[in-house]
Amino acid sequence: MSPVALSPHPSFPPFFSQKDSPTYTKPTNAAAPLVNGASAETGNAPTDSFLFDSMEDALEAFGRGEFLVVMDDESRENEGDLIIAADKITTEKMAWFIKHTSGYICISLPQERLEELDIPMMVPNNTEKHRTAYTVTVDYKQGTTTGISAHDRALTARMLASQSSKPDDFTRPGHMVPLRARPGGVLERKGHTEAAIDLCHLTSQPPAGLL
Repeated sequence: MSPVALSPHPSFPPFFSQKDSPTYTKPTNAAAPLVNGASAETGNAPTDSFLFDSMEDALEAFGRGEFLVVMDDESRENEGDLIIAADKITTEKMAWFIKHTSGYICISLPQERLEELDIPMMVPNNTEKHRTAYTVTVDYKQGTTTGISAHDRALTARMLASQSSKPDDFTRPGHMVPLRARPGGVLERKGHTEAAIDLCHLTSQPPAGLL
């Protein structure tokens, strides 16, 4: 897995129009393309036109709180996940995130942080195909209502990223889905869970990434 992706774009939501998108032919073993071609104004379906961002541009954008599209290996899931630093998520960004994805938003956290917050694994025996390490779901207690709204999920994510949060600050179960990242990052497991934490480390942000 090579965590590179969505463009540094000055406006929100992060779309490119067709005219901004040069035609690019994907290399055979390429990872982490930036897929363009979907216009926020016209709703056109994505095309085959896309480009690859450099790691430097991708990390700079991630550090500013922008979304990245991170592709994994073609021999694995062969899919792109939107990833953003949890401490940079806003209600507006979360609403866009929910609308333009399946809406099942997860947050990658290191094992030691999960232990600090007393968030256990969802099941004792994980039989999921890629061993994605789901934990018990949570909601932040203060300032939330149902827990499912964009505001509530964004607030829960930011508080999970905050080092000041304590176990009693969260209810269980909830609507935010933490994932346990392996300590070796993508060098140990080539998953989006680990890529999210690696991106946070590389940009000196709290180790908590939404995907």
